[in-house]
Amino acid sequence: MTGATSESGCVFCRAHAATDDAAENILFRGRHWLVMLNRYPYNNGHLLLVLDRHTPLLSDCTPAELQEMSMLLAGMERALTECLQPQGFNCGYNGGASAGAGIPAHLHVHLLPRWAGDTNFMTTVGRTRVMPQTLAEVQEMVAPVLRRILASV
Repeated sequence: MTGATSESGCVFCRAHAATDDAAENILFRGRHWLVMLNRYPYNNGHLLLVLDRHTPLLSDCTPAELQEMSMLLAGMERALTECLQPQGFNCGYNGGASAGAGIPAHLHVHLLPRWAGDTNFMTTVGRTRVMPQTLAEVQEMVAPVLRRILASV
C-alpha cells in the first residue's frame, strides 16, 4: 500500500496489500486506487474503486487522488460498456455509516452497470441476488479490457 494509513482488520487494506490479485477480485491497480469486483454485487459487473489508504471521505483525498479517481471511473465505465453493454450506470459512495457505508472508514466508490428491467431491488425485497455470471466470469471478461483502457492512466 502506498497510502499513509491502514487497518489490519479492514478488507480493503488487506486487498491493497495482497499479492494475488485474481484471488482478491482485483482487476487493476493504479497509483492511489485499485479496481475490484464487489464480492456481494447488486448487479453483474458491480465494480469498486478503493483508495490505497484508510480514510472515510472524498474531502480527505488529495488533488492527485481525486484526479486519478475520475480517470479510473471513466475507464471503468468504458470497460463495462464494451464488455456488458449496459443501458446506464449508478455511481457513488456512502460517506459514513449513517449514509449506508458497509465499510465506513475506508473510502470506496461503487460503479454499477444498469439495464432496463434489471433486478436491482431483489436484494432488498427478495433478500436474494440474481447474477447471470459468476464473479470469475466477469473478472475474466472485464480485467483485460480494463487494463487495456487504463494502460495510459
